[in-house]
Amino acid sequence: MKNVVILGATGSIGQSAVKVARDIPQQMRIVGLSAHRNLAKLGELAREFPEAALCVTSKEDPGTLDPCRKILRGEEGLVELATLPEADMVLIAIVGTGGLRPALAAIEAGKDLAIASKEILVMAGEIVMEAARRKGVKILPVDSEHNAIFQCLEGRDPAHVRRLLLTASGGPFRQSTPESLENVTPAQALKHPTWSMGNKITIDSATLFNKGLEMIEARWLFNVGIERIDVVVHPQSVVHSMVEFIDSSILAQLSRSDMCFPIQYAVTWPQRVPNSLPALDFAALSRLEFEAPRPGVFPALLLAREAGATGGTLPAVLNAANEVAVAAFLGGRLSFPGIWRTVEAVMAAHRTIATPALDAILEADLWARTRAAERIALSA
Repeated sequence: MKNVVILGATGSIGQSAVKVARDIPQQMRIVGLSAHRNLAKLGELAREFPEAALCVTSKEDPGTLDPCRKILRGEEGLVELATLPEADMVLIAIVGTGGLRPALAAIEAGKDLAIASKEILVMAGEIVMEAARRKGVKILPVDSEHNAIFQCLEGRDPAHVRRLLLTASGGPFRQSTPESLENVTPAQALKHPTWSMGNKITIDSATLFNKGLEMIEARWLFNVGIERIDVVVHPQSVVHSMVEFIDSSILAQLSRSDMCFPIQYAVTWPQRVPNSLPALDFAALSRLEFEAPRPGVFPALLLAREAGATGGTLPAVLNAANEVAVAAFLGGRLSFPGIWRTVEAVMAAHRTIATPALDAILEADLWARTRAAERIALSA
């Protein structure tokens, strides 16, 4: 039995984690739940898991929740939730940077982390991984791509690895012309061909920034230089990622496109346990396709590789500028290509700090958000 806190319980990853808990109740017990604005859903979960501690991070009145339950609030509440004495693992499923301080607090309290929020390692990968090594805790990936690599690497000598191959669906515009991207609407960009996700990550998938952020995340998770991390487009999203070894052999992890698979493996690792999830039917698969990405059309991968190779504060700047640009696009204030143009301009204007402390990273994050917002306002 593993006692798990879920930060971001009402989002798509959080809801998948709850499904896993229902499916394997002998292995997973939920002891903490947080939500931002979806208090109705949090109320449902609170009734289903009456012993779980609760946290609300928005300023909304939690009056819809059981008045007899203690409700933690804000970032301090997340930190308290992440350090509950009874918790064994904290699943970080908060979109954006809000999970960084709770993640570091959980590590200091000796809790294993299951990370679905890639921003934590993009912004502060060196700090997070060093803290985990110092405290002897595990950082277990929940993103399907990183979880696949984790499974393929398990028990193997890192010196035998040539490349990590992250698969990407390619999003809804993988075959679109550069000219047609100028007129893409938010409604079109939110129609992902494979996965059902939140708005921000869906737009990131359409621009390929999601895959760029994953490259930086993989660099820290697996201690591999970003020059040894590549992306291949795989529209069916059945092969979740691959590892190429020095003898040119490749191992891949395959499953249906369901986040319950990687979440369960992160929770039960190093064990595998049966569940109700359906297995792949190879006879029913019509085909598995692979193609090279088009960085000339979708520059996000090039920008992410630059940020990952440079390191320091530049990945935090890339991440923050992208968040602001995506919000502007969804709000109708920026074109679809304007997302990567904004990120590129903000990165070019940044003076990178090579070995930043956490405060310097957070300052770079704030600087990039301000700079991106100013640029978007001028272009409107």
